[in-house]
Amino acid sequence: MSDTPLEKELKQMIASEGPLSTAQYMALALGHPQHGYYMGRDPFGARGDFITAPEVSQVFGELIGIWVASAFQMMGAPGQINLVELGPGRGTLMADVLRAAKVMPGFLEAVDVHLVEMSPALKQNQKVKLANAGVRTHWHERFEDVPGGPLIVIANEFFDALPVHQYQFGKSGWHERMVGLDGAGNLVPGLAPDPIPPAAIPAWAGDAKAGDIIELSPERDDVAGVIAARIAGEGGYGLFIDYGHVTSAPGDTLQVLSKHSYVDIFNRPGLCDITSHVDFAALGTVFENAGAVVHGPVPQGPFLDAMGLDLRVERLIKNATRRQVRAIEAGVKRLASREEMGELFKVMAVSGRNNPTPAPFEGLSK
Repeated sequence: MSDTPLEKELKQMIASEGPLSTAQYMALALGHPQHGYYMGRDPFGARGDFITAPEVSQVFGELIGIWVASAFQMMGAPGQINLVELGPGRGTLMADVLRAAKVMPGFLEAVDVHLVEMSPALKQNQKVKLANAGVRTHWHERFEDVPGGPLIVIANEFFDALPVHQYQFGKSGWHERMVGLDGAGNLVPGLAPDPIPPAAIPAWAGDAKAGDIIELSPERDDVAGVIAARIAGEGGYGLFIDYGHVTSAPGDTLQVLSKHSYVDIFNRPGLCDITSHVDFAALGTVFENAGAVVHGPVPQGPFLDAMGLDLRVERLIKNATRRQVRAIEAGVKRLASREEMGELFKVMAVSGRNNPTPAPFEGLSK
């Protein structure tokens, strides 16, 4: 099989400049301006490489919409508010959120929607999806470009796509995992020859054994810190949903998906999705250090249940056909069951210090 356009460029880059870090490789595979995975395609759905919760069932987005409406009310129903989504995909989640939240008096009149999206192809999908949503909609490539004021931020499967550095423990300490070339010119994993300073390794990795791998994401931390500082300083809430773990621990969680199947990390770079599990303990620490109050994380299944999953399903199937009922029930099972997305996916919220605890975290956190 011939090299992908990005693969050719990566090999030339490594040959002339030396090996890439895992984070550099991941960033280029997803976001290279010409050949990055997200830049020219719609990767979602049965015909794509993966499916996210909003595409599984409208119930997911509607329950997030109820959460957004509740947050808006807890903020005192301000006359103007920025509703921000990070990595909005096809726009499906935001469309469902707005449809559910519009029942809150004054919400649609107050809200400005801000979508943080780097993909030109997905921006076009979002514009079509939200064309008749009845709200003012703006697009940005960075969260920092969202204008000031009170805000509600939502992000579903956003942090998992931000680059991670990997470090492996050996006799001489921690060495960064790199991407280089073998004698035949193929992309291969390797280790940087010089160990990194011990001070760069978090305390939770102090009992590491030979061969252990840890993942750190300065880019994830930077984005989280900016969001939390805005929420802490200007008031509001954030809701973050992703797959990952609640306790920091060693492990290689990088995964590459193509046509809904896992493939090798070096399989057709630029044409496959590449992500890693989110370390919610580390994410929560960043949020707190930036001045926000953290709620959770809790598993996605219990969160959806507490937001009224059963009641929403009852209403949906009341006038549905048998085929529609089967589809609704299958989607809900995928979203909430422990065996599928209900346990692996976690939900974390943040709030300003003067904002009440958002529903339903007060009950779930105890």
